[in-house]
Amino acid sequence: MTAEELPASQRQRVDPYVGQYAERAVGMVASEIRALFAVAARPEIVSLAGGSPYVAALPLDVVGHMIGQLVANHGDRALQYCTAQGDAGLRERICDVMALEDVHAHPDEIVVTVGSQQALDLLARIFIDPGDVVLVEAPSYVGALGAFAAYQADVVHVAMDDDGLIPEALEEAIRRTAATGRQAKFLYTVPNFHNPAGVTLAAGRRPRILDICRRAGLLVVEDNPYGLLGFDGEPMRALRADDGEGVVYLGTFSKTFAAGVRVGWAVAPPAIKDKLILAAESAVLCHSSFSQLTVCEYLTTQPWREQIKTFRELYRERRDATLSALSRMMPPGCRWTRPAGGFYVWLRLPEGVDSKAMLPRAIASRVAYVPGTGFYADGSGGQYARLCYSFPSPDRIGEGIRRLASVIETEIQLRDDFGPAAGVR
Repeated sequence: MTAEELPASQRQRVDPYVGQYAERAVGMVASEIRALFAVAARPEIVSLAGGSPYVAALPLDVVGHMIGQLVANHGDRALQYCTAQGDAGLRERICDVMALEDVHAHPDEIVVTVGSQQALDLLARIFIDPGDVVLVEAPSYVGALGAFAAYQADVVHVAMDDDGLIPEALEEAIRRTAATGRQAKFLYTVPNFHNPAGVTLAAGRRPRILDICRRAGLLVVEDNPYGLLGFDGEPMRALRADDGEGVVYLGTFSKTFAAGVRVGWAVAPPAIKDKLILAAESAVLCHSSFSQLTVCEYLTTQPWREQIKTFRELYRERRDATLSALSRMMPPGCRWTRPAGGFYVWLRLPEGVDSKAMLPRAIASRVAYVPGTGFYADGSGGQYARLCYSFPSPDRIGEGIRRLASVIETEIQLRDDFGPAAGVR
């Protein structure tokens, strides 16, 4: 509980600075996922919660030797300041990575960031005034919702289905916003292997989504952490590939190399890029040269395309284990998405079962997930849960889903015995 949630008589004792914070700081709360980390890390718990990549699949001895050589041979650069835009050599390598999704950018269009999360914060900083509208999918990535909330945006959700963002729902959201005398600042979307929903924006919808936004004068923020981690065929063509002026593309090496290096990037039209650089300078002065040169060295000297294939096969095996266990074990009334890539399955629970209310009982049964409420700005989504299959072994996934199915069956029995309110105690 934060100080702001306590009775006024207790606030001053807990935090003597209550009343002095900026308005935007008052509503800051821990995300549903971060709050779970300490519990989910316990070895007896099967965590289907946090979206951690399986970095043990990297050749860690080779990477370790590479880093040692980097410091020995280029330590004067790796341990020094750099520019806020990012290392020029890394930006060239990023262009090679994006070319796999038909994005043909110039290194000067790229701004290196601390993961794609910092890019979200910088975009929110330069675009959002309190009360401004931002359109996001329903559900949406919890980190994006947190970044937009920090700048006091009015988040409007746009419906999705199994083929991703629904064009008609987007048009309606734009009309509703205009009817209030406002224009949304941008559309935030995760088109490939969505976090948390696991779905992918269908190829046939992509030109229409871009056309709707173009006609409305609406910037698109395309967040694409998982685009190279599809399980079938070649990577899909990025939205940015078809609209260089209307799309800001966000990428990260957290899922395709290592989350711990904290290196991501944004590709933006020139005027937006310049403001992102200024915002980054004011936030951090410059980013870690060591992390940037580590990623650059990895992309220059290591078979990174083959490593991505290794990750894809590993995550495919875990996805298959998840879907198989769900099909065998989940009680009637449950439904779930069938991702073609990425890390996540979006589970819909039977009517009257609330994922947030159920979570303590799941933890007691030694399994963790993320309640759906964390992925909606208004706290709805209680009938859903996000399951992440990227980190546990297939056997552990099966055991975790067995435990979760048992918890859900108990919740159904409580619902049937005492009514829907029983699951919200």
